[in-house]
Amino acid sequence: MKESNCIFCKIVAGELPSNQVYQDDQVIVFKDINPKAPVHLLMVPREHIISLNELQSQHDSLIAHCLRLLPQLAKQQGLNNGFRTVINTGAGGGQIVFHLHIHLLGGIVIFTHRCT
Repeated sequence: MKESNCIFCKIVAGELPSNQVYQDDQVIVFKDINPKAPVHLLMVPREHIISLNELQSQHDSLIAHCLRLLPQLAKQQGLNNGFRTVINTGAGGGQIVFHLHIHLLGGIVIFTHRCT
């Protein structure tokens, strides 16, 4: 399902460019255009899900896939000493793009900044 005004849906569809580092049939992963750390990736499900609040049991395998994939991507990016993941949920939680996405941050992370 695609939302016509969603920037991440447009990236997933190839309508907007991104600096991709990984893709499969469930997710696309690309570099954040406004990084908060030396490594700052965004993992975006291909399916348009607004936020964690809208997850249903039908999304369980998608979320498991994402969580298992994150350490692999971190390792590929050279983050052998650890990494941070962030999911902003709703406007009050700092979410700006209303398409579920996971931030993967590593290197020298500035924790005082809100991830966007």
